[in-house]
Amino acid sequence: MLLKRIYDDALAQASWLVGCQATGTALVIDPNRDVAQYVRAAEAEGMRITHVTETHIHADFVSGSRELAQVTGAELLLSAEGGPDWLYAFAHAAHATLLHDGDQFMVGNIRLDVVHTPGHTPEHLSFLLTDTPAGDRLMGAFTGDFIFVGDVGRPDLLERAAGVANTMEAGAHTLFASLQRFKALPDYLQIWPGHGAGSACGKSLGAVPTSTLGYEKLVNWGLAVNDEQAFVREVLAGQPEPPAYFAQMKRINRDGPDALGGLPRPGRLAPGPLVEVLARGMTVIDTRTAANFAARHVPGTISIPANKSLSTYAGSVLPFDVPYYLLCDEPVTEVAERVARDLALIGYDRVQGTFGIDAIDQWQQAGRAVGRVEQLAPADVAARLARGEVRVIDVRKRSEWDDGHLPGADLIPLAELVARAGEIPTDRPLVMQCQGGGRSSIAASV
Repeated sequence: MLLKRIYDDALAQASWLVGCQATGTALVIDPNRDVAQYVRAAEAEGMRITHVTETHIHADFVSGSRELAQVTGAELLLSAEGGPDWLYAFAHAAHATLLHDGDQFMVGNIRLDVVHTPGHTPEHLSFLLTDTPAGDRLMGAFTGDFIFVGDVGRPDLLERAAGVANTMEAGAHTLFASLQRFKALPDYLQIWPGHGAGSACGKSLGAVPTSTLGYEKLVNWGLAVNDEQAFVREVLAGQPEPPAYFAQMKRINRDGPDALGGLPRPGRLAPGPLVEVLARGMTVIDTRTAANFAARHVPGTISIPANKSLSTYAGSVLPFDVPYYLLCDEPVTEVAERVARDLALIGYDRVQGTFGIDAIDQWQQAGRAVGRVEQLAPADVAARLARGEVRVIDVRKRSEWDDGHLPGADLIPLAELVARAGEIPTDRPLVMQCQGGGRSSIAASV
């Protein structure tokens, strides 16, 4: 048997390639939109992808299951659990096999048992793997967003991200029941989750890629709490604010994402058109570092640095399904293609082109003023706030705010900034504040 974890750092997301070496057939679980990477991974092992599935309707990235099945001719297997509101709308058109609790399917000599594990979402499935040539005992479980290393899936996203009212407390109770059922499985069972540290699908995910059920029973708070009411209170407390794009992902992945047909490759543009692009009110993302943006930028551009947090922060502040341009530091083409890929994975695939730093140079040489954002020391901020000279907008998470904040500051988490922009006072200079300067720089540009 072959088991390969394919991890995307920008999404903190794991897909899994499972292959039967005797038959050369393989299964991919929870693929994202970059479907070519799974084809390459299978081919490198001398295998062909014959089955594609996913644990649930994802909220944090556009699923690649449908497109990967089309590209490879693989059988697509999708959850039929969760009730009529959470059935895959495209399942019939995609000739998908629908899965229920207790079903089994084979990939060569590898058996997958289907377990309905609702709570994070109503339709969520986990897959128990048995390598039948090695014996009839379970080996591991693909748990998706149900059980992570050190944490469990959050049951509040349907309400907080998708706007489905009065679902998060009921989801918490359902999640507790799913965990109690799952805890009856053998302690040696390996846990292969769908996310790692940095994902907004939980609040305390570990950075270790895999674990065992027995170890998680000892150290994972979600499996250690045996009182249902205490679990419900704890699982709903301190969850991070979901990025605004999460609501779009649930709809897209349920109704059926369009095939991307290859990752976007935005061409480099001459510097001149930047003036016209901004005059038309188009979105231009400056992907340079926060420090470089603060020192000099074209007014009207939005700062989202090209780092591993780009997807989360872009999905928090950018309008969805609109054309956008990139402004990148050298090497422009390499940076632009990486950023365009990461944004396409969360549904922002309408990139129009890329400007280099020469666009800022030309803007300035034409006599136009560049923007600058002053960087303040913490003591200076506190002093100015105490004297009433500034308004401080704290853009951290509520859980960070609860741990401590500046007296007199206002809390507007970055994920809510655009929707709540009308609340921002305009009677005095603004100071945007976060933990290390990254989110506040983005907020300043917005």
